[in-house]
Amino acid sequence: MSDTDALKVLNPATEEVVATVAAASEQDVAAAVARAARAQIRWAALAPADRARLLRRFADVVDAHTEELAQLEVREAGHTVGNARWEAGNVRDLLLYAAGGAERLLGKQIPVPGGWNVTFQEPLGVIGVIAPWNFPMPIAAWGSFPALAAGNTVVLKPAEATPLTALRLAELALEAGLPEYVFQVLPGHGHTAGRALVDHPDIAKIVFTGSSRTGREVMERCAKLVKPVTLELGGKSPNIVFADADLTTALDPFSFLDNAGQDCCARTRVLVQEAVLEEAREFLADALAAVVVGDPADEKTQMGPLISRLQLERVRSYVPADAPALRGSAPDGPGFWFPPTVLTGERHDGEAAREEIFGPVAVLLPFTDEADAIRLANDTPYGLSGSLWTRDLGRALRVSQAVRAGNLSVNSHSSVRYWTPFGGYKQSGLGRELGPDALTAFTETKNVFISTEGPAQ
Repeated sequence: MSDTDALKVLNPATEEVVATVAAASEQDVAAAVARAARAQIRWAALAPADRARLLRRFADVVDAHTEELAQLEVREAGHTVGNARWEAGNVRDLLLYAAGGAERLLGKQIPVPGGWNVTFQEPLGVIGVIAPWNFPMPIAAWGSFPALAAGNTVVLKPAEATPLTALRLAELALEAGLPEYVFQVLPGHGHTAGRALVDHPDIAKIVFTGSSRTGREVMERCAKLVKPVTLELGGKSPNIVFADADLTTALDPFSFLDNAGQDCCARTRVLVQEAVLEEAREFLADALAAVVVGDPADEKTQMGPLISRLQLERVRSYVPADAPALRGSAPDGPGFWFPPTVLTGERHDGEAAREEIFGPVAVLLPFTDEADAIRLANDTPYGLSGSLWTRDLGRALRVSQAVRAGNLSVNSHSSVRYWTPFGGYKQSGLGRELGPDALTAFTETKNVFISTEGPAQ
């Protein structure tokens, strides 16, 4: 590791330096990939039951360190402590789910004339995972642990701002008994360590979560090596509220305020049928005023700070001081604070209504009927997630099929479950993570034909 360009990890709530972490160089990446390639041969040779057993042991160790991991996440990412505990639990649960898949990575027997035909799902090799800062633990786990279960090794580059939980997970993996170099974490800058990981010829696949701009560059660089990618590139998700919905649940402000809005699945376009628009406006005004924004380590806090000053300035650029809006409150003083906000005068084709702000800001937009709701929901380059609220089952099914997004919830704001596939349409990315097919995404299908024809006479 290089100390010449070290990473300073700041507490977003206080702006104090939490830790200084050495940044990996291109040479560090090359050495890590070489170690991972050697380790992968031994890891893949283990019986699936033995890989599963080690991953379950890893889950137990994570479970024993849940509070430690959560407190690290509070300090480096500014997440509320309740959210951070959920994240550590999600890492544990995904390990257990992926471990079960290691023994169920099944091929097929395909009927063919003249013999038997079987397929095998074989590991790709070394997987490069580039994780973001908004959910450092879970998203790193989504890309890494199904890959491990399938017999691959992983080199993970966490975001520059949030390397601490990833480094601790690597230590816990060794404590659990995973072989050395099977799961390596290399903190570093995107333009050096991240690029070196993408460009390395011995990295079999890249899993990247981040901005669409960077995702396009990752895809372009991988294309030169015909290297597969999974890309999760953000969203601008609609929350479609029909007049027959229960507004008190449909308009839950944490559908767009969770993690201070730094969530690719945040329902930041609140589409409300005109008949209940004024009622929705009044409800949201009261709900925002009641949100407790403050110290993320305090159990009573509901929303913490943004990750950095750069992100704070980005969010501010979308919300002029004189913009028509419903606003909550946020602390003054040190820290990267922004109040919960719903813009009420934004056009459906305006910047705030179409671009991913990645902060605690939503836009309130009216629609007339079902067709208008669908048109507005799809009027975005993204297609990651969304919600729709109605008591009409037929309408729920029609709208679910018509909205172009990878993850939709009816009468719910839930987007992510490790049991089900996660990913987006359009510029929200490529491929799927999680769910029953997660391991398959880290394998190649090998076809073997076995002739049963007798020898030629």
